Amino acid sequence: MKLEKRSGGGPAEPEEEAVPRGKKPVVVYIMVLFIAAFLLMAWSFASHQRSNTEALGRLQSSVTAMQEVQDLQDQIIALQKELAEAEKRVEELEDEAESRQSEQETKERELEAMDLLYSLQQRYSAKDYTACREILDRMESGGLTEALRDGQPTPDSVTAPRRRFQQLKAAVEAREAEAEEAEQ
Repeated sequence: MKLEKRSGGGPAEPEEEAVPRGKKPVVVYIMVLFIAAFLLMAWSFASHQRSNTEALGRLQSSVTAMQEVQDLQDQIIALQKELAEAEKRVEELEDEAESRQSEQETKERELEAMDLLYSLQQRYSAKDYTACREILDRMESGGLTEALRDGQPTPDSVTAPRRRFQQLKAAVEAREAEAEEAEQ
């Protein structure tokens, strides 16, 4: 029986079974390799996806920061323009204030000169020539004679202030000269 089993028909069945059994482990091995490769590719894809998501998050935060910086720069430029306009306006207002101050000083000098001219005229009418001389000296030393307006007589025959000052000055000097001659 042993011989029959080796060369006979009975042992043919186990040989057929042995061949398919040998192919089955190779197919399983190849399938396991494909599954492992697929799992490795899926893991690699997930890892890259996570890495890309993190990189995109960093890029997005960088873009947001750059946009904030750009917005701040735009605000700085706008504020610089406003500052320049405000400085220009302040300069204009300072010039205007200086002009008004100068105008006010001129008016005050003119008012003081007119007041002294009035006092001179009153003292001359009162024949107080000593007080007239003091007023004349004060007006001339203070440069107030230039503050008096000069012009043509008005239609109602009012003499211009500067011309009236000159008339009063000449009259006072004439009276002083007469007084000196009388003393000699």
